[in-house]
Amino acid sequence: MDLRSLRYLVEVVRHGGFARAAEHAHATQPTLSKAIAQLEDELGARLLERGRGGVRLTAAGDVVHRHALSMLAESSRLRDELDALRGLRRGELRLGLPPLGSSVLFAPLLARYRQQYPHIDIRLMEHGSRRLERAVLEGELEVAATLLPIGDGLDHQPVRDEPMVALLPQIHPRAGAKRFRLDWLHDSPLILFEEGFALNRLIREACARRGVVPRETVRSAQVDFILALVAAGGGVALLPQLVVEDRRLTGVAALPLAGNDLRWKLVLAWRHGDALSPAARAWLALVAGKAPDL
Repeated sequence: MDLRSLRYLVEVVRHGGFARAAEHAHATQPTLSKAIAQLEDELGARLLERGRGGVRLTAAGDVVHRHALSMLAESSRLRDELDALRGLRRGELRLGLPPLGSSVLFAPLLARYRQQYPHIDIRLMEHGSRRLERAVLEGELEVAATLLPIGDGLDHQPVRDEPMVALLPQIHPRAGAKRFRLDWLHDSPLILFEEGFALNRLIREACARRGVVPRETVRSAQVDFILALVAAGGGVALLPQLVVEDRRLTGVAALPLAGNDLRWKLVLAWRHGDALSPAARAWLALVAGKAPDL
């Protein structure tokens, strides 16, 4: 069993088929098919089911895929440790960032990281925090941004502790209030984020502590679309303050939340007990050095 075959399997699963996987793996489709067929022969089990909609893992394939992610991550860490001896002239940063807040917090830092370490390949995954945490635990990512409280098996480094604001249509009866009470969600529909966003769970838990069961309506991952929905009277949204403070809020009233138990606490997380690669350690050091000024 060689790592190249395992890498081909991971690429085929990630891209849902052989054609797109071949583009990203810089190999031909027959090469990928042959490598995976040899892997199936070696293991004595079928790993993929092929159909019109693409490919999916069999039960045996799911086991092999999980171990392949871990083995490839270990191989990458081994190479990175050796590369550290050459002063980070090679390596890979496997980083996960959520859509919410990353353009404000992380885009300038990624640009600086690129300037300082131009030979490090940055592999970026953008998803909701819960999906990113799974990718870290499975070895697909080394570091990811997520929200406190984090799941089991992860260590973390703080990035930002931010208050939340409620966004209401300007015609909303509560738009003139000084602060927004979560109890008022009894009377207003709530716009949430796509599933997989950790903030959804935090909002629901904060509402539950007050005995509020909000009427959830539209879900979106796009802040601009959420603001447009609010302005059009589609409901109330709760967002971190830094996400909206530099935006033009036409037709929207932004109110700080009453109370202090619902906050946006962003951290960088990695798998507990892992020896992080030099590329990941350099990223954490850069963020830690910048965090007080963000």
